Amino acid sequence: MENKDLYKLLGVSPDVTDAELKKAYRAMAHKYHPDKNQDDKDAEEKFKEINEAYEILKDPEKRTRYDRFGYAGVSGAAGAGAGPGGAHYNADFQDFFGDMFSEFFGGGRARRGPTRGDDLRYDMTITFEEAAFGAKKDVEHTRITGCESCKGSGAKPGTSPERCSVCSGSGQQRFQQGFFTFSRPCSQCKGQGSVIKSPCAECSGRGSNHIKSKITVNIPAGIDTGSRLRVAGEGNFGDKGGPPGDLYIFMTVTPHPLFKRDGDDVYCEVPITLAQAALGTEIEAPTIEGPVKVKIPAGTQTGKVFRLKNKGIASLRNGRRGDHFVAVRLETPAKLNKRQRELLEEFAAISGDEVFPEKKNFFDKVKEIFG
Repeated sequence: MENKDLYKLLGVSPDVTDAELKKAYRAMAHKYHPDKNQDDKDAEEKFKEINEAYEILKDPEKRTRYDRFGYAGVSGAAGAGAGPGGAHYNADFQDFFGDMFSEFFGGGRARRGPTRGDDLRYDMTITFEEAAFGAKKDVEHTRITGCESCKGSGAKPGTSPERCSVCSGSGQQRFQQGFFTFSRPCSQCKGQGSVIKSPCAECSGRGSNHIKSKITVNIPAGIDTGSRLRVAGEGNFGDKGGPPGDLYIFMTVTPHPLFKRDGDDVYCEVPITLAQAALGTEIEAPTIEGPVKVKIPAGTQTGKVFRLKNKGIASLRNGRRGDHFVAVRLETPAKLNKRQRELLEEFAAISGDEVFPEKKNFFDKVKEIFG
């Protein structure tokens, strides 16, 4: 190491940041790890040098001394400890080691303490009205619960799981790989630290059973597609006495034939006749609570929108009602009888070349655009 550039060894520049240094170290350590280069002495030596270089450069005080005096200024102070063959260990390498362990052996540390049960998902479809006003819905789903016969131990009632003879109850087996000592979940007890000699007949030693659970859920008014409800404790049971998971209900609201929703507001379209639009009238517009009378002024144009305050959907957050918007659409008669045609022709003749306000505005805009 005395004649080597530590920065160059890790492939970084002297002004490298801590994050960049750590990233470069991980990449180099992965490349030259002995388990990926078995029987390669050069790779093994390179791996040692990489660890020592990183130990020096990651420590601000050691890095300063190295920058001022070179390797002689930090010789013998590269780390808190060394492994077989002089390879140095550090906390960052321990993180890297965990990743490497999973890569090479497909395992990890065993979890022997209480663990929370898994959460479950349930997809529910409700009507537009149920979303607007709320509802009560029955939910039936399958979840895993602890076996009542063995109280979740997996052992036959009156017996208990026995200490694993292979790992002496630790749940881990240790073995040597190159100059490292590895540990992995015990092959006999699968990391549990105990084995079941007399399995429970009801659950076949699993300690758990699949059951169908039926509950009634309150759907709050104002819910919409994409919303989710949480039902505490309705997930799978927790291992080793851990708490159960939760059930999450994801909502989908079916489209309505008349209404469209935007937030807490509701929109609908109502057709009116030429005579109603020209002369004015009063119509009944549908809302989520039933028909509401809406006054249509004379000369109303197609597409005109009328606002009905507080006739929309209650907010899920504060309960305030949205509004209901009614857009009128002028319907042109597809078929005319003789008398209707005569009257329209007479109306056209009387109107002559008179330009109505909306038509006038349209032609004014055309002139502005095209000159």
